Amino acid sequence: MKVHSDFLVIGSGIAGLYFALQAADHGTVAIVTKREMSETATNYAQGGIASVSSSEDSFDAHVKDTMVAGAGICHEDVVRMVVEEGPGVIKNLIEWGVQFSKENGVYDLTREGGHSQRRILHAQDITGREIQRALAVAARKHKNISIYEEHAAVDLITESKIFKKQLSQDRCLGAHVLDISSDTVKTFTARITLLATGGAGKVYLYTCNPDVATGDGVAMAYRAGATVANMEFMQFHPTTLFHPNARSFLISEAVRGEGAILRRRDGTAFMEHYHPLKDLAPRDIVARAIDNEMKTHGDDCVYLDITHRDPEYITGRFPNISKTCLEFGLDMTREMIPVVPAAHYLCGGVAVDKNGESDVKNLYAIGEAAFTGLHGANRLASNSLLEAAVYAGRAYRHAVDTFKSFEFPDSVIPEWDSSHATNSDEMVVVSQNWDEVRRFMWNYVGIVRSDKRLARAMRRIRLIQDEIEEYYWNFTVTSDLIELRNIATVAYLIIACAQQRKESRGLNYNIDHPNQDDSLPRDTYMKKTA
Repeated sequence: MKVHSDFLVIGSGIAGLYFALQAADHGTVAIVTKREMSETATNYAQGGIASVSSSEDSFDAHVKDTMVAGAGICHEDVVRMVVEEGPGVIKNLIEWGVQFSKENGVYDLTREGGHSQRRILHAQDITGREIQRALAVAARKHKNISIYEEHAAVDLITESKIFKKQLSQDRCLGAHVLDISSDTVKTFTARITLLATGGAGKVYLYTCNPDVATGDGVAMAYRAGATVANMEFMQFHPTTLFHPNARSFLISEAVRGEGAILRRRDGTAFMEHYHPLKDLAPRDIVARAIDNEMKTHGDDCVYLDITHRDPEYITGRFPNISKTCLEFGLDMTREMIPVVPAAHYLCGGVAVDKNGESDVKNLYAIGEAAFTGLHGANRLASNSLLEAAVYAGRAYRHAVDTFKSFEFPDSVIPEWDSSHATNSDEMVVVSQNWDEVRRFMWNYVGIVRSDKRLARAMRRIRLIQDEIEEYYWNFTVTSDLIELRNIATVAYLIIACAQQRKESRGLNYNIDHPNQDDSLPRDTYMKKTA
């Protein structure tokens, strides 16, 4: 079965919906999302979206904060571009119905780690959910947008694959997509394909990401010949709720922004020993500090303490967090919250230009799936939603100007051929490999790394990839197999990039190379060879 549209959007978070809502005024849009439309990383974002919004703040200050957090390798031209386009993004979101929190009729700006000013707009502590709600409502109403839920992209379709030859400039023509409900693979063709697939936290054993975060866009783009970059920079969020029954629940950095203090089990505050900003230090520093405290003192977690604030303020400012903590028997107005770091945000991804286009023509990547140069070696808090929306707008404007500029070869695009595949009776292979990848990535390629650990991880991932590829080509594809193949690809890219970077910088801390080395290339690039 073939489905044709002018624009194919893979992913339904802020990046995909922001692009789709604008592109739909110029052509037909198909949105493919592998779960229901609201199951995205955007929906779980608590803190907010950073943008200069007050007279006390400035673009220069926001740029500086981003550059400092990025540990010296942010692309300054990109940082300035994103920061300066921020207010326009906020205006669009409000026009689409996003309701940010106000106090006395004025938008309530909060502060998070690494920010020198209050510049983060939020909707209580469920900012992402509010953005997701408003954009999803608008998308479902648009006559030119078709939404395909429970559809998992398998691989991208490119001219080189169709014509079976190397091209000096390849072009993307859509994707093969598994309809999970019917177990059939459909062929989605489009003049423009946009990857807005989010991050890859599920590559690690412990993550605050939703289950959909399996690095699908990065893996598909790499297999299609697109360049990826800086995959070694996986951000570990310092404060995820530590409780046997809590699953991936993040305690927003905004809690520390409003005065919460990290403490040991005995109540001793420790961040003053690691950074002048103490509890508001950049995330990479806080995550390593917590990791060190846990290892030094033999504890399973540390504690986040905001009990010195007024209880009514706490429950009013953080209603979702306080409610969720109560469900697990924790009253954050009276008790310290047990927390641990967990894989949170991928700062690398598909390498794109300032319009969000990769080096495969007509293939765009935005949001967490993309490497733009904004984040450098460590993302500044609440810059992610900003980046996603800014690049969605830029990609839309560029794509609309170019999407009719070539003759589309729809008649020669083949449909999916599964005639030689059989149903597997060995799904244990998938579950075993899934578990093994996530465990050795956590143990060997986590917050603290070494050359020996990386070498061990590389040996294991190569063996697992060989096993997965043999399995993939012999058996009928399933959503579990697609995700396993993708997390293995992303794990390989993270390890390979980490091996290239012979220094410690930002989120990549290697005990064999403990210092920064400014003589090394700023970015690490990976491109699949034929």
